[in-house]
Amino acid sequence: MTHRLFDFAAMPPRDVYKLLIGTVVPRPIAWVTTRSPEGVANAAPYSFFNCLSSDPPILALGVENRDQQRFKDTAWNIRMTEEFTVNIVDMANMDAMNVTATPFAPEVDELEMAGLTAAPGLKVSCPRIAEAPVAFECRRHVGIEIGRSREIILGEVLCAHVREGLTDPARLHTDPLKLDAVGRMGGHGYSRTRDCFDLPTMSVAEFEASPLAARRRAG
Repeated sequence: MTHRLFDFAAMPPRDVYKLLIGTVVPRPIAWVTTRSPEGVANAAPYSFFNCLSSDPPILALGVENRDQQRFKDTAWNIRMTEEFTVNIVDMANMDAMNVTATPFAPEVDELEMAGLTAAPGLKVSCPRIAEAPVAFECRRHVGIEIGRSREIILGEVLCAHVREGLTDPARLHTDPLKLDAVGRMGGHGYSRTRDCFDLPTMSVAEFEASPLAARRRAG
């Protein structure tokens, strides 16, 4: 089995980007809602996103600047208001999510353009998307500038809104089929999360009794 080496130091940033987004897949999508200092609601999807910690509960966004290093509306609003909400994208909201990815002017309300309902935040001033199955209200924890083109924003989750029937309130297990979340692939690609399976982590004793361990002992 052979592998091709890609030396990132010798590659232009755009080529590095294409290689990363095509291989680090599927990526969860943060459908981020904010409110500008002037009071205009904003919504945009980001796939450089994940959960980094549960104690404290921290979500991370990677937001790339526009041309000439201008802030995107999301990054600017978070910097100025210290608040944002991460909404989870499900299959039912794909078309609306795609509308909010359109590079509208800052004074345009993407929620209105996409026909979405802005539900008031409980602990933050920016809205959540009522149609989204899950929404996390966040306070900006810290922003980390990565070079000139990108900022990583860490947000502390203050509360979560979860659609009734998705999560068992006693066990806190969420049904992935009912959630029907969508992931991001490379290029214009997306993936569904309905094709899933369970694989419990083994104890050392279970590993030693497994066929893999037996093959390893045999040579």
